[in-house]
Amino acid sequence: MRKSRIALLALTLAAANLAVPTGPATAEAAPVTVTVNARAGLDNVSDAAYGVNHAVWDTALGTNAVADLLKDAGTQIMRYPGGSYSDIYHWKTNTAPGGYVAPDTDFDHFMAGVQRANAQAMVIANYGTGTPEEAAEWVRYANVEKNYGVKYWEIGNELYGNGHYGSNWEADDHADKSPAGYATVVKQYAQAMKAVDPTVKIGVVLTTPGNWPDGIVAGGDAGTWNQVVLQIAGPSVDFAILHWYPGGSNGPEALSKTAQVTDAVWLARQQITKYAGKNLGIALTEINTGYGQNTQPGALFAADAYASLTAAGVFSVDWWNVHNGIGTVSTVAGHTDYGDFGMLSSANCTADGTVCQPAFNTPFGPYFGLSLASKFAPAGAQLVRAAASDPLVKTHAARKPNGDLSVLLINEDEANAKSVTLSYAGYSPATTAQVAGYGNGDTAITTASGTATSVTLAPYSLTVLTLHPTAAVTGPAQPARPAASGVTATDATLSWPAGTAGLKYEVHRQNGTITEQWGETTGTSFTVHNLTPGTRYTANVIARDGTGKVSWASPPVTFQTGTPSAAPCAVTFADVNDWGNGYVGSVDITNTGTNPIDTWNLAFTWPTAWQQVSGGWNGTWTSTGAAVRVSNADFNRTIAPGATVNVGFVGAYQGPNVLPALFTLNGALCTTR
Repeated sequence: MRKSRIALLALTLAAANLAVPTGPATAEAAPVTVTVNARAGLDNVSDAAYGVNHAVWDTALGTNAVADLLKDAGTQIMRYPGGSYSDIYHWKTNTAPGGYVAPDTDFDHFMAGVQRANAQAMVIANYGTGTPEEAAEWVRYANVEKNYGVKYWEIGNELYGNGHYGSNWEADDHADKSPAGYATVVKQYAQAMKAVDPTVKIGVVLTTPGNWPDGIVAGGDAGTWNQVVLQIAGPSVDFAILHWYPGGSNGPEALSKTAQVTDAVWLARQQITKYAGKNLGIALTEINTGYGQNTQPGALFAADAYASLTAAGVFSVDWWNVHNGIGTVSTVAGHTDYGDFGMLSSANCTADGTVCQPAFNTPFGPYFGLSLASKFAPAGAQLVRAAASDPLVKTHAARKPNGDLSVLLINEDEANAKSVTLSYAGYSPATTAQVAGYGNGDTAITTASGTATSVTLAPYSLTVLTLHPTAAVTGPAQPARPAASGVTATDATLSWPAGTAGLKYEVHRQNGTITEQWGETTGTSFTVHNLTPGTRYTANVIARDGTGKVSWASPPVTFQTGTPSAAPCAVTFADVNDWGNGYVGSVDITNTGTNPIDTWNLAFTWPTAWQQVSGGWNGTWTSTGAAVRVSNADFNRTIAPGATVNVGFVGAYQGPNVLPALFTLNGALCTTR
């Protein structure tokens, strides 16, 4: 990302006080209802979920003061040596030719800070100007000589930015800068590094669905970056690396971007399964917001993004950056925003000296977003479904290993407080609750006592309710994530490993915050019938013992049903030329029946709100919201049995480009090929 390539030549200390203006009084809006369903389980929180980035040009890297601040915020993992610097950095000499490296930022200083914070490391091996041998020596030094136990190793940073697709910000000395060239050498890195320490986990750089250059096929390539990299390197690596800077020019726009998380992770997993042929963990090792980086939008976005991505099964989310430096100064929600992508103040000033940041290491808004998110759902917790009746109130919920349940409430209304009532399914809370909050302009998290069923959210605020159970109940162990197989248009079989003897297993489908029980069995598989074609389903398994005690819901499985194999029509929908936020779409319509089709209308619905048709040909295209219809032109009005007509369009998207799954021709459901 562009901000990760800007080096701070030095971080200067400045003595400044962080003012806390008092906002205007606001009236409460209409009551909001929040529903939490502890039976609708999402993913478990890993021990590397809450991360940050460190950079070797940061003079405070590895210091006790920074380590202590990050520890207090619940940071579990720290990434090093810093974005695009990773591809020019040489660990042995602590140098980055062409860039600035601050004193005392070498690997040992970094690890001292990691250890002081009781965190772990995410290390980026130099791909751009390094070698597999240099990376293997780093593994040997870290894990054999020093016993640091560094588990996660990335191979390079944003190598799709090496000029192969036209944009060139990432150093890459290799003659072959294609995805095939990168993937081939990644295999050499993985082999060399694992020969030193077989326990290390190797990460490979992918493009994030819906973000440039995802979907683009460059000249001479056999497919997109992700397709080629996964096909070649997938069998040799252990996790996929994504970066996400979703942007946004104002608060509502920036804060809406987390709605893309579910589809982005879904598409990434689909690509991984299809092209790598195995499951890879997903780490999102750089993220930041596009608006209000230091103020309340940054805090709200950070908390929401950490929770949303963790719920989707991303095992590590690493904020860019700890210190970054002053950028474009503005006023956001009544407070000065320094345009600084750091969590902590760098205490530097604008070029003309008219505006200076607060004292060095003063926490900015995202720091408190991280802190509340890590307290809301610590390692070992499981996210569960929660929803609010007001679109300006986002909510997440988590079951904790100690039996507590937490609810994260995000009020994105800058002007109005929200009166919230809460209800719970699958969990019986005690009456009282602990309440932690962070409001617009606050300099610390506040704590108070409250109730489990109601709370008032200040405007533009974060609130975490921590609830205790009415009685401690120990049920069976949480089942493992089920797997889906034999998926057709209407059927699917779910299977899971056996638990202890004598258990029954309930199989539940998630429908928002409602769970619908498909059935139960004493076995370890269950076949579901009468499903809707072309539909994405999410399901859990819950174990129940002979006394009626139940387990936590398993982590979810998500699968999509197909379309009928026998239908009067077939449709092939293809993205034939993509440029990162738009593409040329080709749609083949085949008459698979025995009679000619005279006059036709093809209809489909976009899966997301950020997709649209910009224009089309070979038919008359119309759109109403997400619904799209194309009717025949005069020259292709008739489709003979076995014949195919083609229509095309220009599509646009501003997020993950999930292709439609269902098409109807004159009202009849077609086979999607």
